Amino acid sequence: MSTDSLRIALLSYRSKPTCGGQGVYLRHLSRELVALGHHVEVFSGQPYPELDEGVILRKVPSLDLYRDEDPFRTPRLGEYRDWIDLLEVGTMWTAGFPEPLTFTLRAHRELKKRVGDFDVVQDNQTLGYGLLGIQKLFPVVGTIHHPISVDRRIELEAAQGVKKLTMRRWYGFVKMQAKVAPRLNPILTVSESSLADIHRDFNVPQANMRLIPLGVDTRYFHPRPDKPRRKGSIVAVASADSPMKGVATLLRAVAKLATERDVNLTVVSRPTPGGPTEQLVQELSLQDRVRFVHGISDDELGELIATSEISVVPSLYEGFSLPAVEHMACGTPLVASRTGALPEVVGDAAVQVSPGDAEELAAVLRRLHDSPEERERVGRAGYDRVMERYTWHVVAKKTVEAYREAIAARRSR
Repeated sequence: MSTDSLRIALLSYRSKPTCGGQGVYLRHLSRELVALGHHVEVFSGQPYPELDEGVILRKVPSLDLYRDEDPFRTPRLGEYRDWIDLLEVGTMWTAGFPEPLTFTLRAHRELKKRVGDFDVVQDNQTLGYGLLGIQKLFPVVGTIHHPISVDRRIELEAAQGVKKLTMRRWYGFVKMQAKVAPRLNPILTVSESSLADIHRDFNVPQANMRLIPLGVDTRYFHPRPDKPRRKGSIVAVASADSPMKGVATLLRAVAKLATERDVNLTVVSRPTPGGPTEQLVQELSLQDRVRFVHGISDDELGELIATSEISVVPSLYEGFSLPAVEHMACGTPLVASRTGALPEVVGDAAVQVSPGDAEELAAVLRRLHDSPEERERVGRAGYDRVMERYTWHVVAKKTVEAYREAIAARRSR
């Protein structure tokens, strides 16, 4: 390892590899950091990430209370190991979400054993109190893709009755994040929109933040000119049951379009059985027009997007939207909501619509469905924009600059 190489610890309290931005970010950033010659160890709770060759995974197991096959489970007596486990279960039983706090407490315990082994620690949007202990041992760089305070606001607006009270309790960890974030410097974020939101909601000085957009893995997300696009196909990659992701708006728009055009929708997500999204599909009589897929590989996802005629990001808010960049990298024409960071990310390389407006979205989908020429033009513009702006190699190089800044600042103190 050269004298310019850094020893980096990346922290992520959950790192699901197939959906959600945290696991995707972790995998690609760690791979490119290793490619630049750095030593990288990832400390993660469940679900664990998929990592590439050369990246070391250090498992920091929780009680895994929210596993897909058994969410909100009650652990067996023999599973409890210490007071952090008791705190984790107690918080869940009182309707809170414990993982950001309990992960950082466990990570602090692990890193205390490794003093001298790392030059810098990067936190991937955990922002738990345990980071303040880690900060006494190492330079810490924070990462906030967007403040969860925005999710909290949108979810509370959608909730009613008792659910509003439990939702408020669930998002109690946001107060902790708002206290920890201003004490980290620098903080990396992905867009001007997120930077403004972090400054407003978490009171982080803008001078403490560094803007580094996310990248796309062009090994998997690229055009497939040898494979025809499926006629009438629309694709979206979005958490099906999260109101913030706008899947309900997309379903209503497709229902309007399906009365007059032969279209079908694929949503890359796993809706809750019998949950609000499945119920809406039934109400709109879309069972034969909509399918949900999950657990597919990056290559399969890339092919799915590249062989669709239209892609959609219907979110009510996005701090960046890696799916938007992946859609554009495949050369698939993109329709995106005019909200959060999306206008900044897509520029004039996508068709923008008002968030939550099913009528407008249906009209745009109808227009694109009927116009191969416009689909070709928008798809080409999106591809060109990605090639100019969004690659993981550039992300990693800029992130290393932030690491060196944090290391230098600690030395000067």
